Amino acid sequence: MKKLVFALTSLAFLAFGTSVLKAAHHEEDAVTPTSVIHVVTVSWKEDATEDSIKAALESVVTLAHDYEGIERVWIKTIKAQGDRTHAFVMEFKSEQALKDYAGSDAQKKWYESYLPVRSHSTTFDITN
Repeated sequence: MKKLVFALTSLAFLAFGTSVLKAAHHEEDAVTPTSVIHVVTVSWKEDATEDSIKAALESVVTLAHDYEGIERVWIKTIKAQGDRTHAFVMEFKSEQALKDYAGSDAQKKWYESYLPVRSHSTTFDITN
């Protein structure tokens, strides 16, 4: 009976230790992901309407569905500085996914709603 209790206790400690190590590994991955964040700050053309701006931003969400290399998007600007009034973010699965996106059919389709209303934009691509 003592051997059984010892074996079960040892097994419990082993399971606990493994879960702690696994959690620590996942925490590190969460802090330093290998995805690429594509940050775009935008100022719109003077004649751009609220509806056309909204459509251009919502098309970023559609783009994420059309292009497999995009994991997440953010389109709601909470605060903007300078002459840029909006920003949005695309999270690409990898640097290669970002490279493959340039000139892709999905990008060209998205540009149909975005470029007619965009005045200026600045992009930043960030990864670890």
